[in-house]
Amino acid sequence: MRLPEQALHIVKVSTMNNAITDTLSDGMHAGHEYLIFTLGNEEYGIDILKVQEIRHYEQATRIPNAPDFVSGVTNLRGAIVPVVDLRVKFQLGSKEINDHTVVIILNLHQRVIGMVVDAVADVVPLASENIKPAPDFTSTLSTRYLQGLGLLNERMLILIDIEKLMNSEEMELVDQLTQTVNQPLAAS
Repeated sequence: MRLPEQALHIVKVSTMNNAITDTLSDGMHAGHEYLIFTLGNEEYGIDILKVQEIRHYEQATRIPNAPDFVSGVTNLRGAIVPVVDLRVKFQLGSKEINDHTVVIILNLHQRVIGMVVDAVADVVPLASENIKPAPDFTSTLSTRYLQGLGLLNERMLILIDIEKLMNSEEMELVDQLTQTVNQPLAAS
C-alpha cells in the first residue's frame, strides 16, 4: 500500500492501521506491520505500533554539545522532543533536506523521540516467514539494532529494532540534554 503525497502531512497511526486492516480483509495473515522509510538508496522498516505520527520536517533547535546525530529538539504540542537524524547516526553522508524529508515521531515506553528520514514509502505487513535474520558482520559492523531483513516481492527491507536503537547509551545522553532544556530557568 503506497501512502499518497498528502500523507506527508501529519499522519496518525490509527488511520494507517485502519487502512492496513481494510486492505487485509481478504483473509491474508498480516504478521507484523512495518512503516517503510528511505535513507539514501536503502529501505528500512520499523514496527508501525512504535510510530505516533509523521510530520513534515521542521528545523530543530540545536543543543550545544549534543552528538552530531542529534538534530536538536522541537516543541510538539508543548512537549520538548529530541530529534535524531538517522542519516547521520548511520553514517550515510549527505543530509540534504527536501520536500520528502519527514520526521517520524516515535513513542517508546513513555519516551517520545523524533527521527529524521529521507522519505516515508509505505506501510506493509510482513509475515514471519518473510523476515530473515540479520547477517553477522563480526566486529566490523554493528548489527545489534537490526531485527532482520524483510523480503517483500523484489524488495529487501532492513528492519530496525527501533527500541534497541533509541534506548542505547548514546540516547541516554540525549535524554539528559532534553531534561536540561525542559528545566525551568532558576530565579536569579
